[in-house]
Amino acid sequence: MNTYITLIVVFITSLSFAQTQDSITLSFSEYLGYVKKFHPIAKQAELTIQIGQANLMKARGAFDPKIEVDNERKKFKNIEYFDQLNATFKVPTWYGIELKGNFEQNEGVFLNPQADVPNDGLYSAGISASLGQGFFINQRMADLRKAKFFREQTVADREILVNQILFDASLAYFNWLQAYNETRIYEQFLENSKIRFKGVKLSAENGDKAAIDSIEAGITVKNRTLGLEQARVKVMKATLELSTYLWLNDDIPIELQPNVIPDAFIEDSVDDVLEISGVPLVAFVLENHPKLRSLNYKFQGLEVDKRLKANKLLPKIDIQYNFLTQDADIARSFNTNQYKGGFSIAFPLFLRKERGDLRLAKFKLQDARFDISNAKITIQNKVLAIYRELESFETQNDLIEDIVKDYATMLNAEERKFSFGESSLFLINSREKSLIDNQLKAIELQNKYLKAKAKLFNSLSRDLENL
Repeated sequence: MNTYITLIVVFITSLSFAQTQDSITLSFSEYLGYVKKFHPIAKQAELTIQIGQANLMKARGAFDPKIEVDNERKKFKNIEYFDQLNATFKVPTWYGIELKGNFEQNEGVFLNPQADVPNDGLYSAGISASLGQGFFINQRMADLRKAKFFREQTVADREILVNQILFDASLAYFNWLQAYNETRIYEQFLENSKIRFKGVKLSAENGDKAAIDSIEAGITVKNRTLGLEQARVKVMKATLELSTYLWLNDDIPIELQPNVIPDAFIEDSVDDVLEISGVPLVAFVLENHPKLRSLNYKFQGLEVDKRLKANKLLPKIDIQYNFLTQDADIARSFNTNQYKGGFSIAFPLFLRKERGDLRLAKFKLQDARFDISNAKITIQNKVLAIYRELESFETQNDLIEDIVKDYATMLNAEERKFSFGESSLFLINSREKSLIDNQLKAIELQNKYLKAKAKLFNSLSRDLENL
């Protein structure tokens, strides 16, 4: 089965399109909608959120209650040396405290006297706690806090990834639009040159024009044909680039068909599609930028790690207390004189490992702080520069529009003079070339203007919510 499915099949039921001479207009918003929904990288970005959720679930698992059952038996030459059963139910809590219930039953000829319990077994319930290291923060507490920060970081990272693929796809669309518009210009002026060539050739045959004018008109036709062929190659390459961003649900790439054309009136909708319409510079809130949010969550995770490393400088003081009873109804048989308890203390003398880990954690925090400061100024200056660039492009577009109109007026005037025999084909071709060059310059300027809008969208790192 051919994995490349034509764009007509894909969009026939979902695209609203304008049809002119069997052509289908692929609007900018519909194009980005398909990119966001089906492109593999956009789907990959969604995985980052699921990874964050999975990490959070994993960290919360450290606080899950636990049942442990140990049974050990030895029998040799019909002698039961020992048969030991130990069942424990543990409940970890947020601070370094663990609740525990236990049942122990041991019997045998060679049983260790320390393991001697009543025939019906021994019940116990108690608590264990870390009063030094691990009380205010321990590894499982730190892992859970960092997992929560990582989950929020993945949300911001997902926005950055989706924004980047939409930005790249936008540039491909604008390049496709530029190549298409250039082709239209060459097609128009090729048709004009052919009409002019027929007229000049007929006049030359009738003796009204010199034969050399016919040759000059023929050269112009060939030049326009050459320009059109080069423009078509450019369209072909731009179309292939655009097709790399179009996919179907089952990871099937779409081959863009020749009768699919871009939206010629994209400037009327590009701001709304990229959701930058009505977003003045003063409304830009730097702290809400996904890149900074991601870095801040990373910084908070490193702060948790530093607190954990600082906690390792404290001595290890672990205590436990369990009251004992042979009655299964533990609550009614509680007796403080029957218990099993103890404590342990450990403290390295030089703390070189702990102090080294803490110093490394501080360096990581300092490095992250530098990243945040650099990102702030970079984003701020980038956004400011793009706003200024857009203002300049608006002025440039107005100027190039007037220039194109003036060149078109001069070409029309020259053609009228030529029809009266007061001009030459050379002057007409010169005027026409100037008009073509400036129309191409206007298309190039439009492309730069649209790309500047896409850069603004990219610098803000926003996701498109309305697609």
